Amino acid sequence: MKSLMLIIGISSLIILSSFQSSKTTKMQLYPAIVAYIQTAEKGIAAIPAERKTQLDSITTYVKQKINKGQIANLIFICTHNSRRSHTAQLWAAAAAAYYGVDGVANYSGGTEITAFNLSAIKALTDAGFSIEVATPGKNPVFEVKLGNNLPAIPAFSKKYMDEPNPAKDFAAVMTCSHADESCPFVAGADGRIAIPYEDPKAFDGTPRQDAAYKERCLQIATEMLYVFGQLKKN
Repeated sequence: MKSLMLIIGISSLIILSSFQSSKTTKMQLYPAIVAYIQTAEKGIAAIPAERKTQLDSITTYVKQKINKGQIANLIFICTHNSRRSHTAQLWAAAAAAYYGVDGVANYSGGTEITAFNLSAIKALTDAGFSIEVATPGKNPVFEVKLGNNLPAIPAFSKKYMDEPNPAKDFAAVMTCSHADESCPFVAGADGRIAIPYEDPKAFDGTPRQDAAYKERCLQIATEMLYVFGQLKKN
């Protein structure tokens, strides 16, 4: 099993690296993603000032890395790497592409391993992402695409220190308060930023389940657009 995960990790790293090093533009994104983004942008002004201050920490970290000629590695972390961290990683990638921001590599991880949640996948698919199973199992490896001519981003539940995530020189972006509290020290991180989101899991099995995941997807999309909008090329 360890050998299988190592192979997956190495192949995923190759796929992911090729995606991150490309100069993606919004013209390469699926039209459905672009349309979703254009709707989400309208909500940026409504983000509270206090929340923008939290999000600005990501912008500052990325600017500092880029100004030094370095890649800004962002690992979005939540406990199970199943919902919020994946959603943040993928919207960060989409926002960077939409605004033409190069030099940022987005990852996700958890403090435990579970699986990429199907309700989170549905919300992202409804937003325009193409998500398909590449390797089935209890913890499937999914291939996520943002555009027809763009390499797939591998998505599966993993601990934050597992491949293909970088082992050092990254910002640990904590997307849930539980992970933030239970993981006071993130080995290898040279930056730590807390931007907790409420867990849509609280609505699993209720009539509000789909709506809760859609709301969280839109919130995260809007906030990642705010972050990368500050970095967009003039």
